[in-house]
Amino acid sequence: MTERGLIGRGVAEVPDGLPPLPEPLPAATTDAHTHALSVHEYSGLGVAAAIELAAAVNVTRSVEVGTDVASSAAAVALAEAQPSVVAAVAIHPNDAARLGDGLAAGLDELAALVGSSPRVRAVGETGLDHFRTTDAEGRARQRTAFAAHIAWATQHDLALVIHDRDAHDDVLAVLDAEGAPDRVQLHCFSGDAAFARKCLDRGYWLSFPGTVTFPANEALREALDLTPADRLLVETDAPYLTPVPRRGRPNSSYLLPHTVRFVAERRGVDLAELCAQLAANASALFGEW
Repeated sequence: MTERGLIGRGVAEVPDGLPPLPEPLPAATTDAHTHALSVHEYSGLGVAAAIELAAAVNVTRSVEVGTDVASSAAAVALAEAQPSVVAAVAIHPNDAARLGDGLAAGLDELAALVGSSPRVRAVGETGLDHFRTTDAEGRARQRTAFAAHIAWATQHDLALVIHDRDAHDDVLAVLDAEGAPDRVQLHCFSGDAAFARKCLDRGYWLSFPGTVTFPANEALREALDLTPADRLLVETDAPYLTPVPRRGRPNSSYLLPHTVRFVAERRGVDLAELCAQLAANASALFGEW
C-alpha cells in the first residue's frame, strides 16, 4: 500500500515505490511540459493513472511533448483522448543529430503531424543541445531541424517549445536569424539572470522545472526572480528532474505542487494566485483547453 493509499475519490493510487502525493494545491494549475508516455516507460505509472493523480492535487492540465515521430504521434493521440492534455510535436535536437541521412524523411513525417489535429498546440521540443551532441555534423543537423520547426510554428500559428542545453547564445542566434514565431517557451530553463533577460526582452516565456529547487542552483533562482508574472511557467519535464524533497525519484505531473510551492515562497506570492497565474500563462502560450 502507498503512504496515502487511495487518493482523490478513490479512483487511482500511487503505485508502490513511487513518491507519495503532495498536498493538493489550493487552485487548479498546469504542467507546462511533461512526457507522460515516458513516465510510463520509466516508472510503470500508467498514463491514465498519472493524469488522475495529477488532477487529485489540482494539476488539472498538461502539455504532452513528443521527441520523435512516434512519440509525437502518440502525444497527439493522447491529447485527442484526454481533454486535459494538449500536444507538442517535434524531433528532439539529439534525435535529429542521430538521424543522419534519415533526417529529411523524419522531418517530412513530422510535418504531416503539425497540422493534423486542433489538439496540437506547439512545435517542440526543438532547439540545440551542445552537451550530448558535440560533433559538427550532428550540430548542423540540429540546426537544420530547428529551422524547420521554427517555420512550422510560424506557418501554423503554434507555440514553439525550445530545448536549450549548453547552447544559450546559439539558440537565440538561430531564433533571431530565422524569425521567431509570436509565442516561444524556453522549456526547462537553465540559464542565469543575464540570459533570462535576453529571452524576456524578446517576449519569451520561461518555464522552470524541479531543478529550481536544487540547493546549488542559485543562478537559476535569480533568473526566476526577475521573470515577470505573465511570462512564468512551471513544468515537470517528467520523468526526470524531480523537485526537492523527492529529488532522485521518478517524476510525474502529480509532483508539480512541490515546485509550485517553492516558486510561491521564493517570490513571496500567494499560492492560489500563483496557480491561477501559471494556468493563465499556459493558456496564453498554448491556447485554451
